[in-house]
Amino acid sequence: MLVLGNTQSLSTAMNARIIGTGTNTVVLAHGYGGDQTVWDKILPDLARRHQVLVFDWIFSGAVKDQELFDPVKYSSFDAFADDLIALMEEMKLGASVFVGHSMSGMIGCIASIKRPELFKRLVLIGASPRYINSEDYEGGFDNSEVEQLLSNIESNFHNWASNFVTLAVDPNDPPSVTKFENCLKRMRPETALSVAKLIFHSDERDMLEKVMLPCTIVQTTNDIVVPNSVPEFMVEKIKGKSTVEMIEADGHYPQLTAHLRLLEVLCGVLEFDL
Repeated sequence: MLVLGNTQSLSTAMNARIIGTGTNTVVLAHGYGGDQTVWDKILPDLARRHQVLVFDWIFSGAVKDQELFDPVKYSSFDAFADDLIALMEEMKLGASVFVGHSMSGMIGCIASIKRPELFKRLVLIGASPRYINSEDYEGGFDNSEVEQLLSNIESNFHNWASNFVTLAVDPNDPPSVTKFENCLKRMRPETALSVAKLIFHSDERDMLEKVMLPCTIVQTTNDIVVPNSVPEFMVEKIKGKSTVEMIEADGHYPQLTAHLRLLEVLCGVLEFDL
C-alpha cells in the first residue's frame, strides 16, 4: 500500500473524485497507460443516477508526484489492490460495483477476495489473468513476443507507445487514438516498463477460483491484447455467477471507441443491482 507523509491523503495523491449521487456506488478503475479521463464519455451518464468514484493509479502520468511510484513496492497486483481498498475506505464507500479495465480487472478481483464486503459486483473490461500462451491456455502472446515488447518499451518508449496505440485503439476513431496516446506518453518510461513487466509476466489464473462475487466480463469482438477465449476461461474459473458481454468493436478500449454500447451493458448491470 502507498505510504504517504502526513500532509497528503491517498485520495489527494490519486486525484480521487466522487461525482454524482445515488444509492449505488460505481468505482471506475483505468488500466495501463491511462488515467481517469478515459471514462469521460460514460461518466456524465453514470453520474446522473449513481455515485461514481474516479481516480488515477499511482503509475499514471496524471499523478502529480510521480516519485510516489516505487517499482519494488508495486511489483505485484496485491499492492494495487491494497491501494484500492485503502482508497475506498478513506472515501467511506460501502459495497460498490467495481468496473476495472484491463489490468484493473485482476486488481479488483484480488481486492474483492481480501475485502468482499466492499464490493457487490465486478465488471471486468478487457481483463486477463495471463497474457502468455501455454500448452493448455491461450493468452494472446508467445513468450518471445512479450520479451520483444518489453525490449521495445525499454529502448524507445515513445516510439513503442505511438505504435501500440494504433493497435490497441480502433484507428477508425482518431480522437480516441490521440487521447490515449497522450495519456500513455505522460507516463515516465521507467514506470511504463516496470508496470508492463508486471502485467505481461503475471499469472493470476489460480486466483480466479477465489472470486466469489458475481462478475460481468466485457470483451470486444476484436481485441489485439486479449483473445476471445480468455473471458470464456474466466467464466469457467470464477466461482461467483459470471456472464460474458461481447461488444461489437475493434480494440482494447470500448470506453473510448464503443462507449454507447458499454453504457448499455453497465446500465443493465446497475439496474440489476439496485
